[in-house]
Amino acid sequence: MKYKEQNIEYRISNLESKKQNSIFSIFSPFPYSIFHILHSTHRGFGMIEMIIGASVLSVSLLGISGFFQMSLRASGTTQTAIQGDYLLEEGMETMKLFRDMSYTNNFFKMSTTTTYYFSWSGTNWATSTVNTFIDGKFERNFTLADVKRDMNSDIAASGTYDPDIKLVTVSVAWSSPVVGTTTHSIQTYITNIFNN
Repeated sequence: MKYKEQNIEYRISNLESKKQNSIFSIFSPFPYSIFHILHSTHRGFGMIEMIIGASVLSVSLLGISGFFQMSLRASGTTQTAIQGDYLLEEGMETMKLFRDMSYTNNFFKMSTTTTYYFSWSGTNWATSTVNTFIDGKFERNFTLADVKRDMNSDIAASGTYDPDIKLVTVSVAWSSPVVGTTTHSIQTYITNIFNN
Protein backbone atom coordinates (compact mmCIF):
# COMPACT_ATOMS: atom_id res chain seq x y z
CA MET A 1 0.00 0.00 0.00
CA LYS A 2 2.86 2.23 0.74
CA TYR A 3 4.07 1.75 -2.78
CA LYS A 4 0.72 2.89 -4.19
CA GLU A 5 0.74 6.04 -2.07
CA GLN A 6 4.23 6.97 -3.17
CA ASN A 7 3.31 6.35 -6.74
CA ILE A 8 0.21 8.54 -6.45
CA GLU A 9 2.21 11.31 -4.75
CA TYR A 10 4.82 11.09 -7.48
CA ARG A 11 2.16 11.36 -10.18
CA ILE A 12 0.55 14.38 -8.50
CA SER A 13 3.88 16.19 -8.09
CA ASN A 14 4.83 15.28 -11.65
CA LEU A 15 1.48 16.58 -12.90
CA GLU A 16 1.93 19.87 -11.00
CA SER A 17 5.42 20.40 -12.42
CA LYS A 18 4.14 19.70 -15.91
CA LYS A 19 1.35 22.18 -15.33
CA GLN A 20 3.84 24.87 -14.32
CA ASN A 21 6.12 24.15 -17.27
CA SER A 22 3.32 23.95 -19.77
CA ILE A 23 3.00 26.41 -22.64
CA PHE A 24 0.11 28.17 -20.91
CA SER A 25 2.29 29.26 -18.01
CA ILE A 26 4.43 31.31 -20.43
CA PHE A 27 1.47 33.29 -21.76
CA SER A 28 -0.59 33.81 -18.66
CA PRO A 29 -0.16 33.84 -14.92
CA PHE A 30 -3.24 31.61 -14.87
CA PRO A 31 -2.23 28.37 -16.61
CA TYR A 32 -5.58 27.38 -18.03
CA SER A 33 -7.13 30.81 -18.65
CA ILE A 34 -8.92 31.46 -21.93
CA PHE A 35 -7.43 35.00 -22.02
CA HIS A 36 -3.85 34.45 -23.06
CA ILE A 37 -1.67 37.55 -22.64
CA LEU A 38 1.85 37.57 -23.97
CA HIS A 39 4.48 38.70 -21.54
CA SER A 40 7.93 39.64 -22.77
CA THR A 41 11.10 39.99 -20.77
CA HIS A 42 12.63 42.29 -23.45
CA ARG A 43 11.02 45.60 -22.55
CA GLY A 44 11.77 48.59 -24.89
CA PHE A 45 13.08 46.45 -27.73
CA GLY A 46 9.99 47.19 -29.88
CA MET A 47 10.37 50.93 -29.35
CA ILE A 48 13.97 50.91 -30.63
CA GLU A 49 12.89 48.98 -33.70
CA MET A 50 10.11 51.51 -34.36
CA ILE A 51 12.53 54.45 -34.07
CA ILE A 52 15.03 52.84 -36.43
CA GLY A 53 12.25 51.93 -38.89
CA ALA A 54 10.85 55.48 -38.81
CA SER A 55 14.34 56.90 -39.41
CA VAL A 56 14.94 54.65 -42.41
CA LEU A 57 11.51 55.52 -43.81
CA SER A 58 12.12 59.27 -43.30
CA VAL A 59 15.47 59.17 -45.10
CA SER A 60 13.93 57.16 -47.94
CA LEU A 61 11.02 59.58 -48.36
CA LEU A 62 13.39 62.55 -48.27
CA GLY A 63 15.46 61.01 -51.06
CA ILE A 64 12.38 60.23 -53.13
CA SER A 65 10.99 63.76 -52.75
CA GLY A 66 14.38 65.22 -53.78
CA PHE A 67 14.35 63.02 -56.88
CA PHE A 68 10.83 64.19 -57.79
CA GLN A 69 11.79 67.85 -57.33
CA MET A 70 14.78 67.36 -59.62
CA SER A 71 12.57 65.59 -62.17
CA LEU A 72 10.04 68.45 -62.10
CA ARG A 73 12.80 71.00 -62.70
CA ALA A 74 14.18 68.97 -65.60
CA SER A 75 10.67 68.60 -67.01
CA GLY A 76 10.12 72.37 -66.80
CA THR A 77 13.45 73.03 -68.53
CA THR A 78 12.58 70.58 -71.30
CA GLN A 79 9.12 72.09 -71.73
CA THR A 80 10.61 75.58 -72.06
CA ALA A 81 13.15 74.35 -74.64
CA ILE A 82 10.38 72.73 -76.69
CA GLN A 83 8.30 75.94 -76.57
CA GLY A 84 11.37 77.89 -77.67
CA ASP A 85 11.93 75.55 -80.62
CA TYR A 86 8.29 75.89 -81.69
CA LEU A 87 8.59 79.68 -81.55
CA LEU A 88 11.76 79.40 -83.64
CA GLU A 89 9.96 77.33 -86.26
CA GLU A 90 7.00 79.73 -86.23
CA GLY A 91 9.38 82.64 -86.77
CA MET A 92 10.92 80.97 -89.82
CA GLU A 93 7.48 80.19 -91.25
CA THR A 94 6.56 83.85 -90.74
CA MET A 95 9.63 84.88 -92.75
CA LYS A 96 8.44 82.65 -95.60
CA LEU A 97 5.01 84.26 -95.31
CA PHE A 98 6.64 87.71 -95.64
CA ARG A 99 8.41 86.48 -98.77
CA ASP A 100 5.17 85.14 -100.24
CA MET A 101 3.28 88.41 -99.57
CA SER A 102 5.93 90.70 -101.08
CA TYR A 103 9.68 90.13 -101.16
CA THR A 104 10.34 93.70 -102.32
CA ASN A 105 8.36 95.34 -99.50
CA ASN A 106 9.38 92.96 -96.74
CA PHE A 107 13.00 92.00 -97.47
CA PHE A 108 14.48 94.34 -100.02
CA LYS A 109 13.67 97.43 -97.95
CA MET A 110 14.84 96.04 -94.59
CA SER A 111 18.23 96.98 -93.17
CA THR A 112 20.89 94.36 -92.61
CA THR A 113 22.19 96.19 -89.53
CA THR A 114 18.89 96.26 -87.60
CA THR A 115 17.47 93.61 -85.30
CA TYR A 116 13.76 93.11 -85.99
CA TYR A 117 11.03 91.57 -83.89
CA PHE A 118 7.77 89.91 -84.86
CA SER A 119 4.45 91.43 -83.89
CA TRP A 120 1.03 89.85 -84.25
CA SER A 121 -1.94 92.16 -84.70
CA GLY A 122 -4.52 89.44 -84.23
CA THR A 123 -4.95 88.85 -87.96
CA ASN A 124 -1.56 89.61 -89.57
CA TRP A 125 2.14 89.33 -88.87
CA ALA A 126 4.27 92.48 -88.99
CA THR A 127 7.82 93.52 -88.14
CA SER A 128 8.85 95.91 -85.40
CA THR A 129 12.03 97.32 -83.93
CA VAL A 130 10.48 97.23 -80.45
CA ASN A 131 11.19 94.12 -78.43
CA THR A 132 8.10 92.17 -77.38
CA PHE A 133 8.24 89.22 -75.03
CA ILE A 134 6.11 86.18 -75.75
CA ASP A 135 4.31 84.92 -72.62
CA GLY A 136 6.53 87.31 -70.67
CA LYS A 137 9.42 84.85 -71.09
CA PHE A 138 10.60 84.41 -74.68
CA GLU A 139 12.42 87.03 -76.75
CA ARG A 140 12.25 86.34 -80.49
CA ASN A 141 14.01 88.39 -83.17
CA PHE A 142 15.45 88.09 -86.64
CA THR A 143 18.24 89.66 -88.65
CA LEU A 144 18.96 89.81 -92.38
CA ALA A 145 22.30 89.59 -94.14
CA ASP A 146 23.18 90.33 -97.76
CA VAL A 147 24.28 87.44 -99.92
CA LYS A 148 27.08 87.53 -102.48
CA ARG A 149 27.78 85.23 -105.38
CA ASP A 150 31.05 84.32 -107.02
CA MET A 151 31.80 84.03 -110.75
CA ASN A 152 30.06 80.60 -110.86
CA SER A 153 26.89 82.06 -109.25
CA ASP A 154 27.58 80.11 -106.05
CA ILE A 155 27.02 81.74 -102.66
CA ALA A 156 30.36 83.02 -101.39
CA ALA A 157 31.86 85.30 -98.73
CA SER A 158 32.89 87.82 -101.41
CA GLY A 159 31.69 88.55 -104.90
CA THR A 160 28.70 90.22 -106.50
CA TYR A 161 25.74 91.29 -104.33
CA ASP A 162 22.52 89.38 -105.15
CA PRO A 163 19.42 91.46 -104.25
CA ASP A 164 17.04 88.50 -104.71
CA ILE A 165 18.35 86.45 -101.80
CA LYS A 166 18.84 87.17 -98.09
CA LEU A 167 20.31 85.13 -95.25
CA VAL A 168 17.72 85.13 -92.46
CA THR A 169 18.63 84.31 -88.85
CA VAL A 170 15.76 83.82 -86.39
CA SER A 171 16.68 83.63 -82.69
CA VAL A 172 14.70 82.83 -79.57
CA ALA A 173 16.12 83.50 -76.10
CA TRP A 174 14.76 82.79 -72.64
CA SER A 175 16.03 82.74 -69.09
CA SER A 176 15.50 80.15 -66.39
CA PRO A 177 16.89 79.84 -62.86
CA VAL A 178 18.21 76.34 -63.55
CA VAL A 179 20.33 76.89 -66.70
CA GLY A 180 20.46 80.69 -67.04
CA THR A 181 19.92 82.35 -70.42
CA THR A 182 19.48 80.03 -73.38
CA THR A 183 19.44 81.11 -77.03
CA HIS A 184 18.48 78.95 -80.00
CA SER A 185 18.96 80.18 -83.56
CA ILE A 186 18.20 78.94 -87.03
CA GLN A 187 19.37 80.26 -90.39
CA THR A 188 18.10 79.86 -93.93
CA TYR A 189 18.24 81.60 -97.27
CA ILE A 190 15.07 83.33 -98.47
CA THR A 191 14.91 83.93 -102.23
CA ASN A 192 12.57 85.99 -104.35
CA ILE A 193 11.04 82.96 -106.07
CA PHE A 194 7.81 84.78 -107.00
CA ASN A 195 9.54 87.91 -108.39
CA ASN A 196 7.28 90.11 -106.30
